[in-house]
Amino acid sequence: MPDRKTQSGRNTKYIFVSGGVISGIGKGLTSASIALLLKQAGYRVAPIKFENYLNLDAGTINPIEHGDPFLCEDGTEGDMDIGTYEKFLDEDMGRENFVTIGRIYQTVIERERHFEYNGEDVEAIPHITDEIISRITTLAQKKKADIVLIELGGTAGEYQNVLYYEASRIMTLKRPGDVLHVHVSYVPTPGHLGEPKTKPTQLSVKTLNGMGIQPDFIIARSEKKLDQRRKDRFALFCNMHPEDIITNPDLDTVYEIPLVLHEQGLVKRILTKFNLPVREPKLAEWEKFVEKVKAPKKKTLTIAIVGKYFGTGEYQLRDSYAALFDALDHAAWAHDVAIKTTWVNAEKITPETAKEAIGRPDGIIVPIGWGERGAEGMIAAADYAREYKIPYLGLCYGMQLAVVAFARTVLGWEDADTTENEPKSKHPVIYLIPSQKEIMKRRAYGGTMRLGGWKANVKKGTKAYELYKKYKELLNESGLTSERHRHRYEFNNKYSAEFEKNGLVISARSVEEGLVEIVEIPDHPFYVGTQGHPEYKSRPLRPHPIFHGFIEACAK
Repeated sequence: MPDRKTQSGRNTKYIFVSGGVISGIGKGLTSASIALLLKQAGYRVAPIKFENYLNLDAGTINPIEHGDPFLCEDGTEGDMDIGTYEKFLDEDMGRENFVTIGRIYQTVIERERHFEYNGEDVEAIPHITDEIISRITTLAQKKKADIVLIELGGTAGEYQNVLYYEASRIMTLKRPGDVLHVHVSYVPTPGHLGEPKTKPTQLSVKTLNGMGIQPDFIIARSEKKLDQRRKDRFALFCNMHPEDIITNPDLDTVYEIPLVLHEQGLVKRILTKFNLPVREPKLAEWEKFVEKVKAPKKKTLTIAIVGKYFGTGEYQLRDSYAALFDALDHAAWAHDVAIKTTWVNAEKITPETAKEAIGRPDGIIVPIGWGERGAEGMIAAADYAREYKIPYLGLCYGMQLAVVAFARTVLGWEDADTTENEPKSKHPVIYLIPSQKEIMKRRAYGGTMRLGGWKANVKKGTKAYELYKKYKELLNESGLTSERHRHRYEFNNKYSAEFEKNGLVISARSVEEGLVEIVEIPDHPFYVGTQGHPEYKSRPLRPHPIFHGFIEACAK
């Protein structure tokens, strides 16, 4: 595919971002930070993430294995880096921004089955690499991008991602002057030595060189800033200029990364290498935000997260609920408070032990979840929050199980349940709508839920309407809004009247099918359950209205 010309008549530029030494080093944050700096310098930027797994998307992956799948407005189930792009750029991402190797192979095989290769041998090179490059250049065209940021999943040296690196090499060869390679690598400081060691990154760069790639920049992740001696050694052994070695130490907040990279002249170096006009990024608003994040807070709130996706082996992870933690932080910073989260294993809670297990936090959240494991503990948590007037936020499964709790305790339907867990319940207050039943019969799990943005009418006079009106412009005066969804089971409308008669307010319904979107209890400091996922739409400079309201209630 020929180069796309930008409005200025120049070719689109491409920056590949790879990782070295260990996984989870921060390629996504680095890519997002570079993209933010370039955008604020006046360039149109488009990021894209290439993942190594054969899954077509992240939707069917256990969140403990790969973190919380990030849900996009168009229904794409990407990984957490897609959420990072949205938060840093304040732009919606979608299917063009997230590609797996499984999707690449599927596309090539389908073309072969349709004889689109005219009888050629279909091979990894050039057909797979051509498809990878096509995804990149198609994104550039669709977004009219001046610069495309390409994040390569995994770590240099893995066999799973070698074709991505080959695509990078081919693009560098065919588009001289239009491609740069940024290598994000780990520089450990062993405790028994007390000095940062550059050898792991040297070996990682050697691996790149063996694939025909010479990095233009090294972003050195370390505990502290690298000194000049370490930069000089990198330059000597990695065949680079010392000023192209950028230090990225551990920071108080990830939102400080763009500022640290900019202080070292990274944007100026990138634009100079691309022979593009050098412009100073407009960072005043971002700097003010970072100052607020780092400033001492007037108080600390304790929020109990009652979930079941915290552990991996003997370790505890926050990645399973990454978007939730980010949304809490965004709202907390806006209200000048700090957040201390306590993780409560829902499997260990019963109605009798809820008070002891959860304690008296400032707020309780029951987040996304699937299946029977831990469900009774989440129901007990929802009931406990209602009874003791503790601010409660139920997200998707947390909304559904709050409805179950209300049905059992307030309405007296002891057998009330979701048919996900008890198909024979006489009071299936949460159930599969007919269209989803047909899908489940075929075991067609991937990409078949109610996904992406769905419009809903928010009822005037409710807590939900008050919050949307206060913190976000509704689409029209009647109260039309939109939230992202990722679920199959729905509130059973045949019980609506009984719930509302007994104090559970249905404060929002979907426009298309009249499905229940938000429920709340008015006679409570804050008790809201939302079928959608407001955590996926929260941005650092624009916290979501629901989280604004929850943090306000917790602070009181």
